[in-house]
Amino acid sequence: MKTQKWLASAAISGLLISAAFVAPAQAKISLGDEQCNVALNYDVTVEPKRLQVSQSGAEQYRIEQGDLYVNGEQVELNEQQQALVNDYANELSRQVPEVIDFVGDVVSIATQAVSMALTPILGDAAGSQIDELLVGIQQRVDELAYQQGDKFFLGSTETTMESAFNEEFEKEIEQVMTNSIGTIMMTLGSEIMSSEGGSFDEKIESFALKMENIGQEIETQIEHQAKDIEYRADKVCNDFESLMAMEQNLRTNVPELAPYVLAKPSKDFVKYE
Repeated sequence: MKTQKWLASAAISGLLISAAFVAPAQAKISLGDEQCNVALNYDVTVEPKRLQVSQSGAEQYRIEQGDLYVNGEQVELNEQQQALVNDYANELSRQVPEVIDFVGDVVSIATQAVSMALTPILGDAAGSQIDELLVGIQQRVDELAYQQGDKFFLGSTETTMESAFNEEFEKEIEQVMTNSIGTIMMTLGSEIMSSEGGSFDEKIESFALKMENIGQEIETQIEHQAKDIEYRADKVCNDFESLMAMEQNLRTNVPELAPYVLAKPSKDFVKYE
């Protein structure tokens, strides 16, 4: 099912948000599919007249009203360099709000799909525990990519990730699993044993068919949303690939920016068939 596979890829592989609490030291916000494979190395803050690129809360460089500052010191620019800096700042300032909006919608749809898939199987009690966990994930993603008035923030560094998906979140996951694992196992067992068929294998096959039907129902309900997200994913990825080329040109022509690679091909990309 294309929609379900895409949602799994977007929620798990495309954003790699779940990796933040599995392996925080390797986590990055990244966008990935078969054609697009982009990761961000720094946090980005966009305001009307100011663009800041930072790491672990420390500013690396900023572009403010056309002026470039690297490590707090203004860089003198010639006419060509100034044009490149302005174009880059304008393009990044345009793309960051789009990415933030996209990330929020993908996580929202993915969590909606998970809830819709699990609640009919696990029942309301366990389903409410899962929903609580999904709400927690949504809130932490909102710490990584958010808008506050005319300020936009897109976080991607290890410190930012670890701050959002911290030990407290790990404990929340453990607590939810501890509270619900018994109910989940009993409900699953009951669902399997009450499925049609005489033998255990027949019941398993019947249960698998039920799962597939639930998946089809979910796909039907979120098909329009998923198609819109898929279109936007292609646009976001294409825009960031163009941005990487623009950034490479900027770093070549402005030596002070050479060490700072904001966007690059992601090594963490995982292909889902």
